[in-house]
Amino acid sequence: MWRARTALLSAVITLPLLGVPPAGAEPEPPAPVIEDGVAQPVFDPSEAVREDLFVTANVDSDHDGRDDRVHVQVVRPRETERGMRVPVVYRASPYFAGGNPVTNHDVDRELYVPDGIDARVRRSGQSSPRSSDAEIDWAYQRFLLARGYAVVYAESLGSGSSEGCPTSGGRNETLGAKSVVDWLNGRAPGHGTDGEPARADWSTGRVAMMGVSYNGTLPNAVATTGVEGLETIVPIGAISSWYDYYRADGAVVAPGGYQGEDTDVLAEYVHTNDRNCERVLERLRQGQDRLTGDYNAFWEERDYLHDVDGVRASVLSVHGLDDWNVRTKQAAQWYRALREQGVRHRIWWHQQGHRDPIDIRGRQWLRTLNRWFTHYLHGVPNGVTTEPPVTIQRADGSWHRERQWPAPGARKTLLTPTPGGRARGGLTPTGPVPRGVVETLRDDPSRKAEELARARRSPHRLSYFTDGVPRPVRISGTVRARLALSFDSPAANVTAMLVDRAPDGSVEPITRGWTDPQNRRSRQRTVPVEPGERYRITVEMMPDDYVLPRGHELGLVVLSSDHDHTLRPSAGTELNLDLARSRVVVPAVAGRGVFR
Repeated sequence: MWRARTALLSAVITLPLLGVPPAGAEPEPPAPVIEDGVAQPVFDPSEAVREDLFVTANVDSDHDGRDDRVHVQVVRPRETERGMRVPVVYRASPYFAGGNPVTNHDVDRELYVPDGIDARVRRSGQSSPRSSDAEIDWAYQRFLLARGYAVVYAESLGSGSSEGCPTSGGRNETLGAKSVVDWLNGRAPGHGTDGEPARADWSTGRVAMMGVSYNGTLPNAVATTGVEGLETIVPIGAISSWYDYYRADGAVVAPGGYQGEDTDVLAEYVHTNDRNCERVLERLRQGQDRLTGDYNAFWEERDYLHDVDGVRASVLSVHGLDDWNVRTKQAAQWYRALREQGVRHRIWWHQQGHRDPIDIRGRQWLRTLNRWFTHYLHGVPNGVTTEPPVTIQRADGSWHRERQWPAPGARKTLLTPTPGGRARGGLTPTGPVPRGVVETLRDDPSRKAEELARARRSPHRLSYFTDGVPRPVRISGTVRARLALSFDSPAANVTAMLVDRAPDGSVEPITRGWTDPQNRRSRQRTVPVEPGERYRITVEMMPDDYVLPRGHELGLVVLSSDHDHTLRPSAGTELNLDLARSRVVVPAVAGRGVFR
């Protein structure tokens, strides 16, 4: 039975304490109940109060001459009608109104060459079937309402009943989402659907933002503004740099499952209001620069790492180690930047893909979340700030707590490829390879990278393996392939994969990365490649935390185009790898003699 507790229990706090009022005095309003350091489920979610309103943001992104209004829905405990003031968990999203049919960019095209061929960007017939998140009541709502939190939803600018235009992570979206935090603290105007002023006089002004994917990226963006009242954020599978979502060191790449998507396609998908945003969308098409893939001012606006010094909220970041939509680099670089800035932080790495941990760990995750919110939204000292800030799930499902990530014991291990890459070359830390040993692969974009990695022999990739390891080896951090390559063409993709080869011969990818050799000096600038000249090309793979089992072999696979992620030019470009000058750098907790 749902009810507000009135009796004082041992280790119980009410905020304020509930008790029997003096005769003739007004009764104290209800209050959340804190027991054993967490808010308790004492309120009935089925009796929640709902209200729709609009908050005015300090931005005019649809250029109609007036500030954009953000559509907001509030769901709060009934007891707030009797004077109870509660903190807020706030979810902003561009997906509540669903999405439009869209057409992705054609990725079967030639690569850009400065002053060379005209690599026109075309559209293909491929659609981008993004999930819409159209149901506004999300899985956490009952859980939060029962514990005395209000839940606030806001449609991102350009979507649903909100005004303005979508810009795929642009500044206007940040300001639109921020305005709701301001409204909850009395700093921004709000109006009901009837036009009457709406005030959040039921709110304590203490706010958390939380969501998955785009809905988790908006909290990262708003946190960089340092807005007062935003006490904590919980970004799940979230973006910290949009450049790293759609590009990789100059290479035009796609998030897993959305080949050919870019910022303009995503903005078209979520543009579900009636505003004329064609000029805004055209600026996206031009600014994103699918031709060169270079980092520019467009991407800098969408790079929240540049503004991490503005973050005042604590951060509980959650990310899947097998997430190839929003890749692990997004969480790893955000975590590193937060730590360097001294921001209160915690990171959860789980073994799944692009998913919410409520689907993975259930009640244990909800207990962690409740303790986090109880501390940062109620100010209760329950020990969350003294716990190890890193939680990692292993492949066997076990969970481990650590003080730092990557693992402090991880040491850079340099491995050198040895001849035989078309079938199965070696990968060893000992003995130099004779100079002049060069092995060649020929690009075939029609073949998937996983298929090439598992092939016993192929002219379209080079693969190199260690011997079976005598004990488990933990790989923790970012693997880098430092490759000495020459090309027979002025443009090429370069892809490197780290793989696990089991004793039965099966091969499974661990992580991978991509680069454009024309951006070998800088991701900001394309520099021509001279066919036949050898270059030092570094491929930074996606950060990982992986345990290579005893008896398994660690492998490096080098290929050119990655069918599911990179552009796919005509087949046939040759890449020549100088083995003696190439290395793969593996951050491993291994000890001497483990790689042979």
